[in-house]
Amino acid sequence: MRIELLMAWPRRHEQRWVELPEGSRVADALAAAGWQDAGGIAGLALHGRRVDGSTPLEAGDRVELLRALELDPKEARRRRASARSGERSGKS
Repeated sequence: MRIELLMAWPRRHEQRWVELPEGSRVADALAAAGWQDAGGIAGLALHGRRVDGSTPLEAGDRVELLRALELDPKEARRRRASARSGERSGKS
C-alpha cells in the first residue's frame, strides 16, 4: 500500500511516498522514509488527527510529523492585537 509522509517546518517542507505491506503501522512508515529519528518532532498525525507509532495504516493514508509550537496561540493573538491597537493609537 502507498503511504504519504509530510514534514512541514517554517521555510522548508518534505514529502515522501513509501510502499508498505498491509498491516503496517505509522512507525513502519517513518522507518521506511528514514524519518524514525527526525529531530524536533512533537507528535504525529494521520490526516490531521493525533496518533502514535502503533496506529495501523490504510492505503492512501497521510502521516504528518508535527513540530512543537514556538508560541502559545493565545499569546500570539494577544501580540497581534496589541500591535494593531498600537498602530491605530499612533495615528492622528
